[in-house]
Amino acid sequence: MSAPAILLTGAGKRYDIVSCFARLTKTIVADPSPLAPAQYAAHARAAVPLIDDPDYVPALERLCEEHGVGAVLPLTDLDIEILARAREDGRIPALVPSSEVARETYDKYAAHLLLERHSLPSPPTVLPDADLDALAYPVMVKPRKGSGARSIHLARDSAQARFFVDYVAEPTMVQRAMAGPELSIDCLGDLDGRCLNAIPRTMLESRGGESIKGQVVFDEELVELGRRTMEALRISGPATIQAFRDPDIGLGITDVNTRFGGAFPAPVYAALPGRTYPELIVRLAAGEEIAPHVGEFRAGMTFTRYYWQLELDEALSPTGRDIVPGGPPVPS
Repeated sequence: MSAPAILLTGAGKRYDIVSCFARLTKTIVADPSPLAPAQYAAHARAAVPLIDDPDYVPALERLCEEHGVGAVLPLTDLDIEILARAREDGRIPALVPSSEVARETYDKYAAHLLLERHSLPSPPTVLPDADLDALAYPVMVKPRKGSGARSIHLARDSAQARFFVDYVAEPTMVQRAMAGPELSIDCLGDLDGRCLNAIPRTMLESRGGESIKGQVVFDEELVELGRRTMEALRISGPATIQAFRDPDIGLGITDVNTRFGGAFPAPVYAALPGRTYPELIVRLAAGEEIAPHVGEFRAGMTFTRYYWQLELDEALSPTGRDIVPGGPPVPS
């Protein structure tokens, strides 16, 4: 029996993720943009309405039925809650957390409260109407629903904090600026919210809030933090947990992104044979039960990401031509 197909939404530039799934099984990309480069790594691509269109979920339902899709995964933050509700209604087999967790992790202040309720470490965080003079500085003024490090500002005193709260043109929160190294834990949960693995990595360099250089590390405290977070929130599917290890207050989680992170290659390189997250997801989609293997991976693997491009003809089909002979292969 052939493996079920995988449907990826909002693929954008994530050619690495799409091509990894496409090597394993039939892969479909649903993206409203005809110029989203990652769709050209898939076996099939479909233009779908924007996520706030009433026909967005019905369009995904039609693709699932047409292609025999066993799992739907979002590659951006924007439609995770929509997919979660559709899964809860029995409409599509989305591999995402509950709609409640999706909603709360998308709002960074709600995520802080969620982590506190589950006794998971989160930096001191308040809303702008709190007594800003009473805070320990420096702090970060962040949009509650920001992504990609957009509109995040360091404030060294209460006057700067008030300025940035007024300056950012959307709801914000104020969070202690964590010192120490920035770290991420790439995790995967099964359909019941059991953590299958948690793979920590360093953030050696980032651009626009997305990691472009990093190294997989074995750190028992981080592995356990990833497992605890995934299972406390019962997260199904991939998640990237971002944290700092502050010299004064220890580990603090600053983000829980319930999707693949920018450093998707890291857990792929570090996984043991047959246990990359795409391989595990295809097996989950086929109905296989997978035993957790938290902490089983190869540390020391380093990744460094770079940009490439596709040439498209007048019909927006890849030409197969490259500006550098011998460059990455272009799918036909």
